[in-house]
Parts: sequence; C-alpha cells; structure tokens
Amino acid sequence: MSHTGTTSDRLTCAPSRAVRELGLKRGEFDLAVNLGLIRTVPDEGGGGPRVALAEIDRLRSGDGFPHALRDRVATVGTTEGAKIMEVAPTRFTSLARYGLLIPVKFYLNRYRAVVWLYLAEELRQFAAEGCHARLLTARRTPSEIRDALKAGMDRRPRNWRGRHIGFLTRQAGDDPWARAAAVACLLDQADVADVVRDPRERSRLARRRPRLPSHGAPGSPAAELAETLMTASEPDEVAWFRADLAHTMETARRHHPVADALSPKPSAGPERLVPPPAPSAGPDPLAPPPAPAADRPAPTNLTPSHGLLSWLRRTHRRPADEPGRTASPPAGPLTDEFPDAPGSAPEETGPRRRSCSVRRRRSAASP
Repeated sequence: MSHTGTTSDRLTCAPSRAVRELGLKRGEFDLAVNLGLIRTVPDEGGGGPRVALAEIDRLRSGDGFPHALRDRVATVGTTEGAKIMEVAPTRFTSLARYGLLIPVKFYLNRYRAVVWLYLAEELRQFAAEGCHARLLTARRTPSEIRDALKAGMDRRPRNWRGRHIGFLTRQAGDDPWARAAAVACLLDQADVADVVRDPRERSRLARRRPRLPSHGAPGSPAAELAETLMTASEPDEVAWFRADLAHTMETARRHHPVADALSPKPSAGPERLVPPPAPSAGPDPLAPPPAPAADRPAPTNLTPSHGLLSWLRRTHRRPADEPGRTASPPAGPLTDEFPDAPGSAPEETGPRRRSCSVRRRRSAASP
C-alpha cells in the first residue's frame, strides 16, 4: 500500500484550512502571519507556507479566542482611527502624514484614491501614552508639523515600505538570498542592477522575489500607482535600501555563491576537426602500380591516393586524334586539375588553365 502524503503533510495544514480553524478572514490571517502572531513553516514540496497543527491548537487554547486574536489584527481607516484617538479626522491625517502613525495596509478605492489602514491596537496605545497628549489635545497642531505639511511632506508610503520590509525579512528567515530578494523587491530595477552587477545573481533574486500585495489587473492604472507606492523614491530611503541590499548580498555570496549553482560548465571551445590517420608508407594493395614516364624514372614517393589518382588519369585519357584535343601529358606529379569524365563537357566557360607541371616540363624542354 502506497502512501502519497508525507509526515509533514499530516502535521501541518494549508492556509485555507488554518483560516477556517481560527475563524479569521484571509486578509486577517495574512496580516497575523506578517505580524508574527501566527507562525508558519515552509512546505517541503516547494509550495507556500503551511501552518503546524500544534500552532493552531496553541492559538485556539489562548484566552479570549477567537475575539482576542481578531482584535489584534483589526485595521481601521482615517475616520474610525480618529474616533479611537478622539481627535478630528484632519488632525489624524496630519499626524499620519508627519509619520507619527504608521499604516499597515493600503488599498485603492473606485476613484483610485489611496486608503491607508492602521492597526486599531496601535492607535489605542498611541492615545494612551501621556507624551502624546499635547499632539491630541492642543488647539492647534504644533508649528513644526504644520510647516512640514505645507512643504508637501507625506511619510505614509515610506513608513509602509519600512514596515513591510520587516514583514518580508521575517518570512525569509535565515535564507540570505530570500532576505536580499525582500530588500530588492522594494527598489527600482535600475538601482538593483546598479548594486548587483552579475545578471546571474539578479536572476536568482528574481526567482526568490516575494509576492507583494496586488492592486488591480497588471498594467492597469491602479496597479501602476500601487507599484509606485511600493517602490522606494526618496533619496535617503533609496540610499538606505541600496546599502542594505549590498550588505545582504555579501552575506548571500559568502554562504551560498551563485556560481556554484548557476555558472555554466566551462566550454571546451570550438569543435576541432580530428585529422585523419596518416597513410601508411607502403603502396595501396588495391591500386595498380603506376607506369613510369618515358622521359624520367617513375616516382617512388607516391602515397596510395596519388597512385590511385594517377591510374584514373591514365585510364581516362582522351585519344590524341580527337578534334580540338591533344594527348594528355605523360604521368607526373599530381596537380589540382582532375580529368573530366568520359563523354562530358568541361564545366568552365573560359580557357583552361594549364597545370604547373606542364609549364615546368615545357620550360625544361626548351633550349
């Protein structure tokens, strides 16, 4: 009897089942994982993260389950957040733009306006701290905040990126390449290429790139706006991410060099033609012995191929009385000129070139 499941599958479950077991919505579950409230384990089969059954039992046995867990991942917008902090929505927006309130999520409404969401639990803690009483109860917003907002300051996108990089690095665990990919996903591709020069390393980072929140269809105006919000833009922020990427890449190269897994095997160079074996010094037993010329002794250094070609030349001579032809010269050293087949016309249209051997014999015969 074969078993298709593994021990890990019997001890863990998929996120969809964990959502039902914990009584959460999928967005609440994902946020709880990002915040570290729910611990996950990697799938041995290469899939997404899984939740151990023991972790579900731990959460279910906690005090106030499930309301306590849901309260910790509850998010609110500007209007509800202002009610929690007992301030006007304009004061709440001013504090958020100045960077005192850090968003945890965002989405785009039907008008493609950005709606920032905050953890309700954090807003309660902010309002309960005595050092923030002046910010909440003063008649007017402090002058330093007013001046910064007039200059166009809005730190909400930057604070979201800073918080989200913490989520991604927590999910990456001890894998140095996953941590480097988490930093690279919030940088512009030009900055990544400038820091990581090796295309093989960039390819490996792309494969380990974590999944960012999706907003709209790919290529839509909403998706492009969301991508702009999720990409570092301020000069000091870009410099910080570039330095962090360079540091994490040094760690990744030291522990798991990309050349060990991705570098191609050294090429043997262009294919070389193997020279044929050298012919033997003896005569070819299948070729008839060449007849010596009348005016000089027969050559003795002919190779087997020379003897075969000489024999073919003698056997395919044309008669001397053929019109327009003369008798073939006596057999001598081979040239690059081969006799035509019997009964066929020569292919060239111009005058035939005399071989070097014919010219040498005629020049030697002249006084």
